[in-house]
Amino acid sequence: MVNRISTPFSYSSAVVAGDYVFLGLHRGFGQSFTEQIHNTFSHLKETLNQLDIPLDNVVKVNVYLKSVKDLPEMEQVFCDYFEKDKFPARMTSTTDFFDSDCLLMIDGIAYKGLN
Repeated sequence: MVNRISTPFSYSSAVVAGDYVFLGLHRGFGQSFTEQIHNTFSHLKETLNQLDIPLDNVVKVNVYLKSVKDLPEMEQVFCDYFEKDKFPARMTSTTDFFDSDCLLMIDGIAYKGLN
């Protein structure tokens, strides 16, 4: 059975398939990178909470940054949300976004079988 958390747009914020949760794009809002990345993690946690899955169950993320200069801060923020040595696998890249105010997006995969 496949379960989806829909959005008003043409994608789901999450799709549950078996023991895995595929997280669609999550972005934050705010004037600064700091505000946006913390807001992004809030949105990720809200999505996972709807499925009773903790953030710790995220096993893979892709982070898309508008500017590579934000990479050091992104590294530090991941330490705020994940325990040392329990980080998800990650790929980080830079890109332009359709929304000019967007500074980052995150998508990924969580494992639902751990809870």
